[in-house]
Amino acid sequence: MDRIVFVSQGRTAIINADGSGLRYFDFDVPLQETWHPGEFFADGRMLLTSMEARRDGPGRSFDEYYHLTPTHTWIYDPVRDTLEEILTHERMTVSPRPYLLLKDGRMLVQVVFEDRTAQAYNMNLDGTDAREVTQAGEGLAYGLSLSPDGSRIAFHLAGPSGYHIWTSDVDGGNRVLVAAHEEYLYFGPNWSPDGEWIVYQGCLFRHDSGHDWSDLFISRPDGSGQRQLTDGQALWFGASYGSPDTKGGGSNMPVWSRDGSILVARRLPGSKVPWEHQPQRPDMDHFNRDFKPELARGGTEICRIDPGDGALVRLTRSDPPVWDFRQSESPDGRQIVFCRAKTGEPPAVWVADGDGRNQRLLTRGMDGRGADHPRWVPRADQGSA
Repeated sequence: MDRIVFVSQGRTAIINADGSGLRYFDFDVPLQETWHPGEFFADGRMLLTSMEARRDGPGRSFDEYYHLTPTHTWIYDPVRDTLEEILTHERMTVSPRPYLLLKDGRMLVQVVFEDRTAQAYNMNLDGTDAREVTQAGEGLAYGLSLSPDGSRIAFHLAGPSGYHIWTSDVDGGNRVLVAAHEEYLYFGPNWSPDGEWIVYQGCLFRHDSGHDWSDLFISRPDGSGQRQLTDGQALWFGASYGSPDTKGGGSNMPVWSRDGSILVARRLPGSKVPWEHQPQRPDMDHFNRDFKPELARGGTEICRIDPGDGALVRLTRSDPPVWDFRQSESPDGRQIVFCRAKTGEPPAVWVADGDGRNQRLLTRGMDGRGADHPRWVPRADQGSA
């Protein structure tokens, strides 16, 4: 039975793909406010990141406190029901955040410093022997993706000159600029299953301060062969949802499927979210939006795009329209999981067959207040690291 992990109200949960076996993990660790799942080891153990309460004080903006909030990294063994903290030695900051497990037993970690900069480091699981992958002063390094053979990474750097896509060896060597353009914010690179392509988003940020929308691009890992597969800022990028009591969001990424197609959340023409970005005021919560449901219209659908010719197949559709996003494919390719939210309501986790048929609700989360960030648990015979 395939299983899915997700997040609800700051807690991590797991559920079978048929809707049975729902379980919320209850980690009895003092001071930890929220828990978020990360990557899986080949033996089924899971990385988790917990965060303590915000160190913001009254009236401080997001960029004044996010780097001061302590984070902790754990390995959870669901068979033995054990939780072990890692990254405990030689911590360079209170807020290291793991991204990728590497083939040699090390991992890539984003380290956020007190001067509000961030670098990627290659280090042991306990935090020792940390080696710079990106350099100080280059900008915020995140959105890291590991090539199928484990030898290269793709990532974006958010710096003074914009958001650019790069590839490099896992130690930072042999770096190649893949995509950069003064009009586009390029974001969220992801390797194709055969390692031949990188998919990423391009947001026309000068006209879209909330980064709501984007288009789909692919390039070779060396930056050649760039092609734009959608136009008109057709994808839902900066997802925002819920009511003032259940608001939430986060970047929504295109993902590859096993057959080499790309799964995206595509906007219906003229769609507008109910949460309007407010760039003129300080960002207090990394959301900075006002709820205006009277302005909302349309929605999004999960679609499959052929990277060769850009041909599109609609997998989900609703009447009236809703907001479908956070799409990904099961390990065997037979199912997809995604989130669905009505305008002004929190998201729920849904599954469907790989062709979009047989759509079914799995969970609306704790007390019906939302379920987000679903991820398939890798099968033991396939592994992930």
